[in-house]
Amino acid sequence: MVAEARPVGENRYRESYGRYLEDFNVGDVYEHRPGRTITESDNSWFTLLTMNQHPLHFDKEYAAKSEFGQVLVNSCLTVSIVTGMSVSDVSQKTVANLGWREIRLTGPVFVGDTLYAESEVLDIRDSKSRPNQGIVTIRTRGTKQDGTQVLDCERAMLIPQRGHAVDDLVDY
Repeated sequence: MVAEARPVGENRYRESYGRYLEDFNVGDVYEHRPGRTITESDNSWFTLLTMNQHPLHFDKEYAAKSEFGQVLVNSCLTVSIVTGMSVSDVSQKTVANLGWREIRLTGPVFVGDTLYAESEVLDIRDSKSRPNQGIVTIRTRGTKQDGTQVLDCERAMLIPQRGHAVDDLVDY
């Protein structure tokens, strides 16, 4: 369902990921795999790249004195990875990401933790201004390897109907 091999020529196929508007059903839950183990490099590079200067994310001595007792993974990295894990399944064909709502960070993430994600379809409606497209709202949850939830958010996306995605219309 998520991946398909579409013919693009004689004995030639191209992989295609994501869902069309018609593929979503309210109440469906999609488990996103594989998981992703967070490394020290991931956290340090992301923190420095985004210019987040809070020492809790990269200073082991500072972090050791905090209530966490260790370096805390940058929460924006957690949001990015959990959201990214959902892309090949729920938003690979998306025309536009319309936004996030109620992003809740419900537990700490540390270097060495493995994140998993799942998304539940909350709402589907046709676009009023864009024919052949609709708005899908999902709730994505991120958990650690022990099942502890660390993130919960809603995301709305503009999704094309079958035959109207960019990869249906453009030969690239």
